[in-house]
Amino acid sequence: MSTILITGGTGLVGKHLSIMLSKKGYNVTVLSRNQTTKPNCYYWNLETNYIDAKAVIEADYIIHLAGAGIADKRWTNERKIELIDSRVKSTNLLFRKIKELNPNLKAFIAASGIGYYGATTSTKIYEENDESGADFLSEICKLWENASNQFKTLNIRTVILRTGVVFSEKGGAFEKISKPFKLGVGAALGSGKQFIPWIHLEDLCNMYAEVIENTEINGVYNAVAPEHITNKTLSKQIAKVLKKPFWLPNIPSFFLKLFLGKMTIILLEGSRVSSRKIVATGFKFNYTTLTKALHNLLK
Repeated sequence: MSTILITGGTGLVGKHLSIMLSKKGYNVTVLSRNQTTKPNCYYWNLETNYIDAKAVIEADYIIHLAGAGIADKRWTNERKIELIDSRVKSTNLLFRKIKELNPNLKAFIAASGIGYYGATTSTKIYEENDESGADFLSEICKLWENASNQFKTLNIRTVILRTGVVFSEKGGAFEKISKPFKLGVGAALGSGKQFIPWIHLEDLCNMYAEVIENTEINGVYNAVAPEHITNKTLSKQIAKVLKKPFWLPNIPSFFLKLFLGKMTIILLEGSRVSSRKIVATGFKFNYTTLTKALHNLLK
């Protein structure tokens, strides 16, 4: 069975994906920034441009998920540089090493984000051929995708998944969103009219597996569920499933900005994003509706 090398394998998506692919019979290896004796775990260091050569040589596929968390810290100038470098420099390093050691890699599959389209609330439904936005989030994604597209020059099938907000039972954004409701103090944020393009963790991991197995999948795809929801809809549904109160009025924008600074835009803005292109490949979502996803995650 093929060997799949995953970067960011210790993150929310990477952990779940590693387990799922292993159960499917794939040999899964991971690049780690920590030197370890764990089996199938190889060391890399962006500062010294080092990757264990064995990890690169053995890989039939690379799934590149590594990148500093967008919402983990306030966006200082230093943090902005870190957010970009952790994505772009890591991709450039992988490209150089693949070109040197394994130019016959079957596919390079990279994460990106729906932030590519910009943090804005509009009536538009964004599709993969739409132009990028003009804010910091879109800048990160553009630079990230440009680095990933270098693999095309080696005639390697290159797939980029622009991922929405990942909903999972533990960890990630959904846990932070649902926590106030579990405590009985949940409310919509800002206007509540901003859309939240989302995807269940299980569907996202299945999508990565589908990309490996379906060689017709090539290029950029939006990794979002088919159903479009607003922040207010999400808030009401979480409260309903948890049988907790849904508070009015909404939490004011200025209050959020006091605590989060510029990154508040992630919470206060959002437009609809289309999943039609990935569905057209034959991929089937298990969680097409918010109701089904919430009953699974908040059971």
